[in-house]
Amino acid sequence: MFDSIRDHKKYLMGFLLILIIPSFVLFGVEGYTRFSEGGEAVATVDGKDIKRADWEQAHREESQRLRESMPGIDPAMLDSDEARYATLERMVRDRVVAAAAQNLKLYTSDQRLARELQSNPTIAAMRRPDGSLDVEAYRQLLSRQGMTPEMFEASVRADLSQRQVLQSVLNSGFASNAMARVSLDAFFEKRQLRSKTFAAKDFASRVNPSDADIEAFYQQNQALFQAAEQADVEYLVLDAAALEKSVALNEADLRSYYEQNVSQLSGAEERRASHILLSVPAGATPEQKAEVRKKAEDLLAQVKADPSKFAELAKANSQDPGSAPNGGDLDFFGRGAMVPPFEQAVFALKKGEISNLVESDFGLHIIQLTDIKAPPQRSFAELRPQIEEALRKQQAQRQFAEAADTFTNMVYEQPDSLQPTAERLKLQVQTAKGLQRTPTPGDEGVLANRRLLEALFAPESTSGKRNTEAIDAGGNRLVSARVVAYHPARTLSLDEVRDQVRARLVAQRAADLAREEGEKQLAAWKGGADAAALGAPVTASRDAPLNLDPRVLDAALSADPKALPAWVGVNLGEQGYAVVQVNRVVPRGDVDAQRLAQEVQQVSQWWSGAESLAYYETLKARYKASIKVPRPGAATVAAR
Repeated sequence: MFDSIRDHKKYLMGFLLILIIPSFVLFGVEGYTRFSEGGEAVATVDGKDIKRADWEQAHREESQRLRESMPGIDPAMLDSDEARYATLERMVRDRVVAAAAQNLKLYTSDQRLARELQSNPTIAAMRRPDGSLDVEAYRQLLSRQGMTPEMFEASVRADLSQRQVLQSVLNSGFASNAMARVSLDAFFEKRQLRSKTFAAKDFASRVNPSDADIEAFYQQNQALFQAAEQADVEYLVLDAAALEKSVALNEADLRSYYEQNVSQLSGAEERRASHILLSVPAGATPEQKAEVRKKAEDLLAQVKADPSKFAELAKANSQDPGSAPNGGDLDFFGRGAMVPPFEQAVFALKKGEISNLVESDFGLHIIQLTDIKAPPQRSFAELRPQIEEALRKQQAQRQFAEAADTFTNMVYEQPDSLQPTAERLKLQVQTAKGLQRTPTPGDEGVLANRRLLEALFAPESTSGKRNTEAIDAGGNRLVSARVVAYHPARTLSLDEVRDQVRARLVAQRAADLAREEGEKQLAAWKGGADAAALGAPVTASRDAPLNLDPRVLDAALSADPKALPAWVGVNLGEQGYAVVQVNRVVPRGDVDAQRLAQEVQQVSQWWSGAESLAYYETLKARYKASIKVPRPGAATVAAR
């Protein structure tokens, strides 16, 4: 659906000068007023600092959540400088929004909080057959995350209040059909063109450098021919997975876990229901709503008086086109398949019972529970391996959290050796030789961690040979290392790299020859010379690039439509040179109604995102938000 727009959204956003606003509450809001006292300030919002320790902790938590929700995610992505910086940006955004919510006195009512909690699938799974919440299971779930029900509900309430800051802006954006057509027709405009590429490789045979040429190139480009610096290191890893193997489980804990979770572990209960739906028209007046409710109450009285007529009345009166012909039957479904009010009513009924009126976004429902399909309860022996694995993970995670502070403090307080920390935590000091600053592609070990490598090759580490700080290596692993021997980078001799020097020189001169030939032909064709070498014209666009080099396509689409036909030269760098003749603009053409509706919706979303981003920028300035550490690859950065 709308594949071409989605595939090219990067260009569309550039064309529209729109950035899609990131999610402001990705993982929930926890403790905006609790700040660590230690470490340097990495950002400031509303006069309050975000310390480096806050940042590191937040990134560990976010990485852990992502690993749990997406087990196949590449750990290197989570550990990159870009991912860490994104965490800091989210922290700044969340605190800006929190400050705005507080100053605007935005509040979440008890009723709104209750609806949010009821829609939470994890909490919904803890409801008993009668619909009541298993409070003890709820408390235990939160306690495993270090929270009480009061703490959790306060964080959800704060989250909901803060969403209101931007939600009204996000919901207000719209785009007319005319606006969408103007924007997207221009973006998907086609150009009829002819092109000729002068590939550098085709000119390589003309290049035959002398020994003097090779030596001169080597002398001028010695930075290209360096042996990387290396270090021999020793390192220490605190690994939750290793701790898990040593966890000893208590039989009583296993049985207690079984008793508390047997229903969830055995499988999800499914229920079969029928319903009669009376929908309320959008924008209905109070009188119209009252009329629909009166009809629903009359039908409810009829089915309760004679339940055997439920299917007959559903066929005659239900406004659900999918189930009405089947007497309202919805077949079997589990939790999470229906909207919350409907689901809560169904799972509170006993077999054969009929509900009172249930109101949802679809209208008013009368529900009859027709069957219950509960999976057989599995025995303790069957579930024991699964329970043991879950408990081992929980206990290992607790031990890891407890040991992490000791690990972090000791490698810092005793910087000349890793041995004391190893002895205290019963870990093994490991060694590696010939470690380089740049990790080997595909290596996921702790020694491929970019932050660790940066710390190891920092001047204070290579000269002072002191422990690095404890670094989060992803996957619930902390690592610290120290340099034992350092081997600086050196320039390789010409004898060692003669073949490489010659290959680079040939490639450079071949690219120069290709560019010279391309520029010569461009001048000739502009002057009226026969351009048959360009071949037959083709029609290309952003959603139909025809395998053209992106630089060639961009040049063709950037040509002034008022000055066509036009000639354009495109420098392809080491690949050579291209000449493009842009003949004419080809209009996009008509778009069917379904696609136009999708485009209007997409542009509306972009526009809403742009307005929300602009509003956030205003809030950021108002609350003096700034990030004090440089963005990866940049010298100075302001908070986004």
